[in-house]
Amino acid sequence: MKKDIHPKYYPQAQVICACGNTWTVGATVPVIRTDVCSRCHPFFTGEQRIVDTEGQVDRFRTRLQRREQMRAEAEARQKAAASLEQPVTILGLSGTVERILQDAGMQTIGDLLARLAEGDDALTRIRGLDLAVLAMLKKRLRARGFVLPGDQVSAGAAEAGSS
Repeated sequence: MKKDIHPKYYPQAQVICACGNTWTVGATVPVIRTDVCSRCHPFFTGEQRIVDTEGQVDRFRTRLQRREQMRAEAEARQKAAASLEQPVTILGLSGTVERILQDAGMQTIGDLLARLAEGDDALTRIRGLDLAVLAMLKKRLRARGFVLPGDQVSAGAAEAGSS
């Protein structure tokens, strides 16, 4: 064996668990600290507890709560947007765009969606409405939970969004 290349060996190294259990083993360090041992591990004790290493369980639960909250908010938006008789003013458009839509005979969200069903050209042919305004209209409609013609959704979801 080569000299001075091996670590020092401690035949009576102390192992200390977080539960308070201690025992001795042979090791290359004098003291070993551990979080779980055979006395406190759920497999050996039969109790159901989660061993949380570095907060992973807490992070998972936080993500799960955020997901449920986002799902509830999306459902609330869809319920609020269910009425097609809402005026186009709820979209928060500029006064000029609102005036252009009203002059073109689109007073409600239902009127606007009917015109969109004819195609994008039906709106861009209206003087003052260009592709940028069209994109903004679609974005705001989707944000309120409306299903636009041409969106890829199932038939059941489309009926739920339009009732």
